[in-house]
Amino acid sequence: MALHVKQERREFIQYSTLGVLGLVLGAGVVGTPYLKAQETRLRPPGAVEEDRFLSLCIKCGQCLQVCPYHSIKLADFAKGYGMGTPYIEARERGCYLCGALPCVLACPTGALDHHAEKPEDVKMGIAVFAFPETCLAMTRTIVPKNQIERIYSHPHTRSLEEDVLKKLSTFEGKNCTICADMCPLPNPLNAIEMIVTEDGIKKPQINKGCVGCGVCEELCPASSPSIVIKSRETYETYYSKDQK
Repeated sequence: MALHVKQERREFIQYSTLGVLGLVLGAGVVGTPYLKAQETRLRPPGAVEEDRFLSLCIKCGQCLQVCPYHSIKLADFAKGYGMGTPYIEARERGCYLCGALPCVLACPTGALDHHAEKPEDVKMGIAVFAFPETCLAMTRTIVPKNQIERIYSHPHTRSLEEDVLKKLSTFEGKNCTICADMCPLPNPLNAIEMIVTEDGIKKPQINKGCVGCGVCEELCPASSPSIVIKSRETYETYYSKDQK
């Protein structure tokens, strides 16, 4: 873990130096922290509204250091804006919603709102069952080992990460229900469940309690994930009330 954090922080310092240089040489074209990307990044739990987040975050990396799942990264020069700010790449490693939300507690400025005290308080985004054609459950394809080897290649130096891999391995050779059964919320059925269609096929259904943590996207064994996270979206804004 220490080596991982040091590497992340070295990269941050390196890119921060380049950003300052860019301000001097490029008349500020590169360096503004408020330059927006076309898509908002998935921020750590408790992140306040994006403009305010960018103004409050001091890029200290404290949230990254306390994350026990290596979920949080620091944006580098290549990301184009908000350099040094924390974000989560759901397909690589989702947020496992630690009970005490240590990343929120570690934030010294309120960029991660301390009113978020438990996983249910978190509003990171919303999961969307965007690509049913790739869903192993809907195609009635059992979970092959080679489909989840991508997950095993992630850093897993802590016992909590090892526990995730052990649980994931139990799905090999079975019908896929990973997205629903691996949801880290205390009451996962509030967020996602497997329902049966009129044709007798199981498929995931996203419910109102989804907080957009990204674990379902990370662990989806399809080569292209069936479920993706729409950051900064809510259930109310994305789904119509009569969709169910």
